[in-house]
Amino acid sequence: MDKFGMICLDIDGTLLNSNHEVTEKVKSTINKVANNKKIPVILVSARMPKGIRFLQEELGIEEPIICYSGALILDKDNSVLASEAIDVSNFEKIYKLTSENNIHMSLYKDDEWYIEKLDYWAKQESEITNIIPNIIDFNKLIEQWKREGVGPSKILCMSNPKEINFLKENIYGNDLNIYPSKSTYLEIMPIKASKTSAITCLQKKFGIDKSEIIAMGDNYNDIDMLEYAGVGIAMGNAPEDVKRHADDVTLTNDEDGVAEALIKYVINKK
Repeated sequence: MDKFGMICLDIDGTLLNSNHEVTEKVKSTINKVANNKKIPVILVSARMPKGIRFLQEELGIEEPIICYSGALILDKDNSVLASEAIDVSNFEKIYKLTSENNIHMSLYKDDEWYIEKLDYWAKQESEITNIIPNIIDFNKLIEQWKREGVGPSKILCMSNPKEINFLKENIYGNDLNIYPSKSTYLEIMPIKASKTSAITCLQKKFGIDKSEIIAMGDNYNDIDMLEYAGVGIAMGNAPEDVKRHADDVTLTNDEDGVAEALIKYVINKK
């Protein structure tokens, strides 16, 4: 493919290095692609909108964003293009399981983050994302959301790997998309939400074919978009399982892998 119409970038472990920063080389390369080549660069993440918008500003790009791994798509003016939610009954069951096993649970809805207490896991996540969570009684939230007929966009459970494995094996629900984003994190999304479904939505908006899409990612929740895109590129730091689903493998996120891939496929293409 010589002409690309959209670049889809995962954030953590892909766009950001191990210090959770965008390097100058990655920043300047994205700037060239977005502003000189006029190719939309879409940030695709399990993060909430607040955790993505500041990165757009840093990169100097104005495009729709894909949040919660596809459960929420916002346009550049923050209008909702598409959204999916977890049924509150599922949230209630998972909450019971996490409470009984002392596993941290974070809830995300729209652009808000809810926790019951500021424990070790919440503090760590807050430091990574620079976002302050709302502290609230989840039982009250369950009752409120039942009345309103709504549910969370995403549930994030955090604990040691043994507890995360236990939780993964004991959550049941055909309408849930459950995956570990790392050994201590279990992400739970609505089944209809995926990075690919969100990319398809934007693909229609931009009027491009999937062959014109480059997607880059580093983890299991990126596999679907790596397989779907015209060119799926896994990061050098991705697990071998993820790399097997990609068309190409670039350098790691600590070696400017995103910049190297964009130079290879976009900047240096005649």
